[in-house]
Amino acid sequence: MSSQRPPVVRRRGPRTLAAVAVASVLALTAACGPSDDDASGGDKPTASASAQGLEGLKLPKGLTLQDLEKWKGGAWKKWDKERWLREARDFINPIIEGHWKPDSMKDARSSDKTVKDAPGTPPGGSSQGDQGVTDPEPRPVKAREVKRPYSDNAAPVGKVFFDSPQGHMVCSATVVKDPAHPGKSNLVWTAGHCVHAGQKGGWYRNIAFVPSYNNRGLPASQVNSAPVQQVAPYGVWWADWAQTSGQWIAQGASSGGAGAPYDFAVLHVKPEQGSGKSLEETVGTALAVDFDAPQVKSISSMGAWGYPAAPPFDGQRMYDCIDRPGRLTLDSAQPTMYRIGCTMTGGSSGGGWFRVGPGGKAVLVSNTSVGPSDSRWLAGPHLGPEAKGIYQAVSRKFAATR
Repeated sequence: MSSQRPPVVRRRGPRTLAAVAVASVLALTAACGPSDDDASGGDKPTASASAQGLEGLKLPKGLTLQDLEKWKGGAWKKWDKERWLREARDFINPIIEGHWKPDSMKDARSSDKTVKDAPGTPPGGSSQGDQGVTDPEPRPVKAREVKRPYSDNAAPVGKVFFDSPQGHMVCSATVVKDPAHPGKSNLVWTAGHCVHAGQKGGWYRNIAFVPSYNNRGLPASQVNSAPVQQVAPYGVWWADWAQTSGQWIAQGASSGGAGAPYDFAVLHVKPEQGSGKSLEETVGTALAVDFDAPQVKSISSMGAWGYPAAPPFDGQRMYDCIDRPGRLTLDSAQPTMYRIGCTMTGGSSGGGWFRVGPGGKAVLVSNTSVGPSDSRWLAGPHLGPEAKGIYQAVSRKFAATR
């Protein structure tokens, strides 16, 4: 789903014990719920946006401090493609206080990334392994609402907000562990298309993460007037660095599946209004990432979590789909993807896919990347060496920070 990519709709099927385990290990105790100390700001975010620490930023070539001051004031209404920063080293994302308010978060749109119906197993595919294989299309699994409050049941899951040439956009994402800072991670996992437009574009702007968005599932009609603590119970966390795959930057497209096997990204975030605690400490948990998951045939159950925003959903509530995964090959020269039946739509892109790992704990094994226009299923990349390299690079980049 391009900045959100997936889609899906229909069947739900009985939950196996393994499926129940995937959901239960994600749930948290009430003791990990949000507190007043962790809330972001007051009921009324500052009306005049202000960017923090512009003087200390290392600016990409061709970008001036005056440009950022214009950005700060909201004057960058036009996207000049000639100046759209696209290289990996060019990422820049100054905090603009009050930019993401309940109304702007509610109205953020999904940008669907869809593929046509998947082909059969390409020539050379082996039924013995995963590479190059496409399994029969799964039956649609009806997305189910996650129990509220989300802070008790899926606290690491949230929404990524960003600005694109089309306006305010939204994806889903997950808090993950940081090997350089055990118990104090500021890392977030999402899809590459949620931070970078791919082959024909560059980095999106004003990228921020809100864990447990709309914690109690208020209807859209009430979100605008709700206290910000209800909409962003753990605050708003801005990306001070984002990294995606070189394959996504070079190949990624909003339709057709190009770049999807490498459609993943890692954010390092900091709070808009800091409390001195890390994201993991604030939320109460973070998930480990599994870069060595077994072959699909050995995985009995896998679940996708996210905030679908395209109809019939409105992006205000969290859903999940749990199914036995199959394989999807979009390009026989690239890694085979996971696929499950699911009716979630755009907005769920970037949301984590979890399975029960060693010790009975949930681990992140993929993220939502693509799905068909009629939302029957979702597909996500297999997290291999490329994904692990990005994850480790972001961790190392901030290893010396507190």
